[in-house]
Amino acid sequence: MCIRDSSLPCLPLQSNFNPIQTLNTGRNHNSVLAVSVRIKICGITSLVDATAAIEAGADALGFMLYEQSSRFITAQNAKTIIRELPDYVTKVGVFVDADFDTVNYTAETVGLDTLQFHGSETPDFCSKFQQNTIKAFRVKDSESLCRLHHYNTNAWLLDSYVKGSLGGTGEKFNWNLALEAKRLGKPIILAGGLTPDNVRDAINQVDPFCLDVSSGVESAPGIKEASKMTKLITNAKGSSFGKDLWS
Repeated sequence: MCIRDSSLPCLPLQSNFNPIQTLNTGRNHNSVLAVSVRIKICGITSLVDATAAIEAGADALGFMLYEQSSRFITAQNAKTIIRELPDYVTKVGVFVDADFDTVNYTAETVGLDTLQFHGSETPDFCSKFQQNTIKAFRVKDSESLCRLHHYNTNAWLLDSYVKGSLGGTGEKFNWNLALEAKRLGKPIILAGGLTPDNVRDAINQVDPFCLDVSSGVESAPGIKEASKMTKLITNAKGSSFGKDLWS
């Protein structure tokens, strides 16, 4: 049973916000736009991989700005890659319990438009930034969902709980829990154990706003395989139903 923490306020949800930018279609924001599931390729460490991901059809790229990650990239190297990328691709910086000044300075210097918090950051901390924000949660069971409603970030990312790891493990969690989270009304980014072979199942079962993929398209941590990215994105985009972006 999930017991709500009464010490934290229940924050309003923003059901119409789009944290992962999409290609400019030329339509105005009052129109109904049907789009397929978004794809975020996380753990980018080179311009070659970034370019391959975009060519495969990725909507967003994630940069691990956490030194203990096996996919860590320095702010300077991330900046070098990002300045070569097209505007329509969302650049996501992943942080783990960094302080406000570090996150804010890095975001401005590197050129990030979305911030993903993967540690024990508080709801108040996540609300301090001008950029779009994503809060990640490691999902073990239904109790793992108890804290979601406290975070008024633009989307919630659900990843697998693996003891001693903060993500990128290649482990899948019970997707029925993602369906529970969707009922709260926030855009859900599904992560954890996604591969070219199971993305269709993930979309058909969960119908998430976005898929976040890292190890499932790698030959080694931080080294992406273009063929795997192409297969995954082709399978995902081909199997997804239209979504109403603005409602």
